[in-house]
Amino acid sequence: MITCQKPANKFGENCIKNCVLTLQITIQNMLHLIRAATILCFISMAVMFSACGASSAEQQTNKRTEKKPPVQIVSDKPKIVAFGDSLTAGFGLAEKESYPYLLQERLKADGYNYEVINAGVSGETSLGGLERIDWVLEQENVQILVLELGANDLLRGLPVAKMKDNLGAIIKRAQAKNVAVLMCGMLAPPTMGAQYQREYIMTFPDLASEYKVEFLPFILDGIALNPQLNQGDGIHPNAEGAKVLTANVYKGLQPLLKK
Repeated sequence: MITCQKPANKFGENCIKNCVLTLQITIQNMLHLIRAATILCFISMAVMFSACGASSAEQQTNKRTEKKPPVQIVSDKPKIVAFGDSLTAGFGLAEKESYPYLLQERLKADGYNYEVINAGVSGETSLGGLERIDWVLEQENVQILVLELGANDLLRGLPVAKMKDNLGAIIKRAQAKNVAVLMCGMLAPPTMGAQYQREYIMTFPDLASEYKVEFLPFILDGIALNPQLNQGDGIHPNAEGAKVLTANVYKGLQPLLKK
């Protein structure tokens, strides 16, 4: 508390002026602190909203995407559907640098007669994938589904059990149409907590075992944490990283390919 005795002379008047000035400075400092705290709170909420769960907005985006084809299909060749999130969509890359395009070129070079469909949607969660899988499987002559989802569930800290249910439902719907599945695994960092990390990592091999589908343990094997193979965000592969990703998927597909 700021106090000042009643002035008896000009020195007392100066005391009052100093008191008032001090009080004004104190109020200004308090306002600055309140403003700073408000900004920090807003930033924290924005980060939480973007990284941990703009789920309702994303669901709306997924619903809008659901009725749109991932790519124009121009042949009656047997189809391999690359079904996933930004890793599949080729975020930050030209179309000819994305792994589905590179996979198509690799298959053609090795004498396989498949058409690869890029059905990747950036920001997709397992729920979003489940909401649009039926439409994707209605395409003519789909024979293989490369299932790459779960990374955005991890980034948002969504329940592992729910993610597992969603991915399991996607696999079941594919198998109901006699579509073979390659389950692509993902890893979780220890910062998520030991239990979450363990449950998340085991979800993918558990699903592959339960539904007896082919399994690629880690789709970003040889890419993750390598700055030379990733874009500036350290998450998405660059053009060179996409080549490694393509090789990973191609290796996982080998048991399912037919000439």
